[in-house]
Amino acid sequence: MECIFGIDISKHTANVAVLIDRQVIKEFKLSSNREGFERLEDELNSFREPKIIFESTGIYSRPWRAFFHRNGWLYTEINPLKAKKVMDSFRIVKTDSVDAVGLAEAMSRNNFAPSFQEKPEYTELRDLHRIYQEHNDDVVRNKNRLHHELQLTFPEIEHFLSRTEGALYWHIVQIFPHPYLVLQHSSTELTSIILKATSKNMGPKRAQHLAEHLLELAKSSGPAVDIDSYALKRVTELAYEVERLDRSKKSLIEEMAKIGTNLPEVAILTTIPGIALKSALCIIAELGDIRRFHSANAINAYIGIDLTTYQSGDYTAEQRIRKRGNPLARKVLYRTVINIISASSYRPTRFNDFYQMKKQSSQSKGTKKIAVAVMSRLNRTIFHLVLHNEVYEPTVSQPRQ
Repeated sequence: MECIFGIDISKHTANVAVLIDRQVIKEFKLSSNREGFERLEDELNSFREPKIIFESTGIYSRPWRAFFHRNGWLYTEINPLKAKKVMDSFRIVKTDSVDAVGLAEAMSRNNFAPSFQEKPEYTELRDLHRIYQEHNDDVVRNKNRLHHELQLTFPEIEHFLSRTEGALYWHIVQIFPHPYLVLQHSSTELTSIILKATSKNMGPKRAQHLAEHLLELAKSSGPAVDIDSYALKRVTELAYEVERLDRSKKSLIEEMAKIGTNLPEVAILTTIPGIALKSALCIIAELGDIRRFHSANAINAYIGIDLTTYQSGDYTAEQRIRKRGNPLARKVLYRTVINIISASSYRPTRFNDFYQMKKQSSQSKGTKKIAVAVMSRLNRTIFHLVLHNEVYEPTVSQPRQ
């Protein structure tokens, strides 16, 4: 007797259909709370070795996944695209109750394997990295807004340091959003303010040089607004927010590093030249437990760099990457490849050899396609190293998986 629980999860509730030998014997609706979980536990315990299948619905399916994980139930969490494909052949209408039955029937027809259950560390690491990326996006937006406002209040201050970032720069922008505020101080007073504004061990001569430079910028400035304009308050708010987000990003990386100490693959990845601790943490955060993939090609498909092929008659389209899957993982790995290539001048790797070979033989001036090809090689290497618990040796060629 085959018993299957098909669960269609929505925002606050879940529709459940119970199939016994492909016959629907029970349908009911549960709330996504303790009461609903307790009733589902009772229903599951009333059958022998029931199979469970539900469609992944982002944050709404996570409480159900956590419930099954805590209580030791094996389950199959199916991708929405895959669920649509397998149910379109027999589903005529679409409702939550029909979807619950459809998921159970799809399980009966295809006999999907239970989903790989990762350790909680991987989920926590992924959550922290998603917050980090949100902060990163917010920093970019606020920097752009700050640049816009500074063009009205004090555009020359962007030349105060070589780069418009860092704690010192944000502090000075907050203190002096208008050149008139700078001109109210002497060079000695500005030197003292600069020394207090930085947490780094800056010397008095360097601080004095910056103070004189700031005075020159203020004297040459011709702001578009007066000192009582609301734009000054806006500049101060934006500079404070960017500084706060920057501190929060550093704190998130520290939290990720604490979790990463319990994951052996983080130490393995840092043996690859060009991959520092931060990059290794970000890669593992998005890929999760690499051991769940059956091959390196599965990793390529997961991040959306597997190739598509289209041919009809005499026409054969150019191969392109599919771009499905995890876009953040694709972004992280692309930047990692760029770091590896950049570090190759003093720490050469086979990845750079492959990159340079492809670049010389390519007729195109673009390098993105070559970088994507290196990403595929990097995935194969990472998969091999983690699977066999090995460190990277630049002189050793890793076997194909």
